[in-house]
Amino acid sequence: MSWPSCPTTDPVGEDTTGPPATRHGLAPETLSPDDNELLEFLYASLPEPPVSTFPSLCCAADENRTDRVSRLPDDLLRRVVYLLPAKEGARTTVLSSRWRGLWHSAPLVLVDTHLLPVGDAGARPARAGVSSRAVTKAVSAALEAHPGPFPFVSLTCSFIVGADRPVLARWFHLLATKGVEVLVFFNRPWPLPGLRLPSSLFSCASLRRLWIGAWVFPDTATLPRGAAFPNLRELVLGCSVIEAKDLKFVLAVSPLLEILAISGIQTLLHARLANPSLRCAQFCLSILGEVAVVDAPNLERLFFCHNTKSMSMTVKIAHVPKLRFLGYLEPGVHTLQIGDTIIKSEETLEPTNKLGVKFWKDPAPIECVRSHIKTLYFRELHGTRNEFKFLTFIAENARKLEGMYIVVKNDLSRSAREATAAKLTDLRCANWASRDYKLLYRTSTFPGGGTLWSLELGTCLSFDDPFYCHLGSFRL
Repeated sequence: MSWPSCPTTDPVGEDTTGPPATRHGLAPETLSPDDNELLEFLYASLPEPPVSTFPSLCCAADENRTDRVSRLPDDLLRRVVYLLPAKEGARTTVLSSRWRGLWHSAPLVLVDTHLLPVGDAGARPARAGVSSRAVTKAVSAALEAHPGPFPFVSLTCSFIVGADRPVLARWFHLLATKGVEVLVFFNRPWPLPGLRLPSSLFSCASLRRLWIGAWVFPDTATLPRGAAFPNLRELVLGCSVIEAKDLKFVLAVSPLLEILAISGIQTLLHARLANPSLRCAQFCLSILGEVAVVDAPNLERLFFCHNTKSMSMTVKIAHVPKLRFLGYLEPGVHTLQIGDTIIKSEETLEPTNKLGVKFWKDPAPIECVRSHIKTLYFRELHGTRNEFKFLTFIAENARKLEGMYIVVKNDLSRSAREATAAKLTDLRCANWASRDYKLLYRTSTFPGGGTLWSLELGTCLSFDDPFYCHLGSFRL
C-alpha cells in the first residue's frame, strides 16, 4: 500500500513537540498547571499497545543467504506481521510474493504515534500543523487499505476540528465494519471540550475497551433503536463532556461492562449507576454533584479522588451487596447516604500533621481498630512526631493486625532519613497488641510526595486489593 510520508523536519511555528517530560506533548504555554497535571495523568494511564517501535530487526549471518523465515507456516508469519508496527508491517508486502498477502490477512494494531517521523515516535505534535495532518492522512490510509480486524487502535496525535467531520465519520464507519476491539481516541483541541463524537461510535459493536479523551459524548437521544455496546467491558472518559442521561444510557446498553472511569469531566455531572456487571467505578478530577449507585449487584470498588471541592457532593448507596472498597470521602465535602441513613460532617477535620500527641492518647480504642483492622498501608511518611504517634496508636490497639507497610517519602534530607530510621526502630519496640504481625518499610518511588490515586491499579481487577503494595521491595 502507499503511505503518505510524514515530514522529517517541522516548519517553524507549527508542530514543535513539547518537552520530553510531558507525555501529552501539547505546548506548555497553552495550559494552566491544573490542565497540565490532568493531561499528564491521563496520557500516563493510556493502555500500552501490544507492539512497540523500540526493538530493531536484523538478519542473522548466513553464508548461503537462505531465506529461512519465509519457510515458516502462514499462521506463524501472520503472527510476526501482527507484532510489527503498522508501517513496518505494511512494508513486508514488498519482500517477496510469499509475504505479499500476509499483511492483509493478519490483524492490524494501529498506533498513530508509530506513524510520526523517525526520531519523534511517541513525541506527539505540540500544535496542529504539517506533522499532525500527515499522521491523520496515514491513519485514513491504513484504515482504508487493511480489511481488519483491528484488535488495538490508539489515536492520540490528531487535532480534529469541525472541518474534519467527514474524516471522523469515515473512521468510525471503517472501525465498526472492520471489527475494532480496543479503541483509545484522544483529540487534541484546546481549549476544551472540542467536537461532539459522531453517533456512529455506537456502531462499533465489537468494542471491548474504549478510552475517550477531549470529546463531547454523542447525544444518545438521537441514536437509532438498538444502539448498544454488547461486548464493552471497560469505558474511560477523560477531559470530556457527558450528560447524566447519556451516561445512564451507556450503562443500560453495555451488559458486560465491568470498569467505568471518569476523569476531568468538564461540566457538572450527576451520575446514576445501574448496571448488572459493573465491578469498578472511579471518579477523579471532575465536577460532581451526586453519584447515586442505584442497582449494581456486582460493584466491588467505588473510588473518588481529587474532585472539585468548591461544591458539596452526595454519594448515595442503594443496592450494592458486593461493595468492598469505598474512598476517598472527605469530611465537609462529601455526604454519604446508605439506604435511608445519611452520614454528613459539617466541618473538615484537621490534617493529621496538625493533630497533637494528646489526640492519640485521649480516645478509647476504636472498635474497628481493635477487632477488625488486619493491614495498614502508610504512604509517603514524612517522619513527623504526630505520624509516629498515629502508627503507635494502631500498633498498640489493633489486635488483629497482620502487617503494617510503610512507604517513606523519597526526598527527605539525610538527617531526616536517619531520624526516621531511628523512629521505625522505636516503633518495632512498641507494645504491639497483635502477637503475629509484620512491620515492613521501603522508600517511595514517587517524587515530591507521590499520589493517592492510580487509575491502572484501581481498575486492575486481577489484584484483589487495589491498595496492595509489592512486598518484595519492603525491608524488615
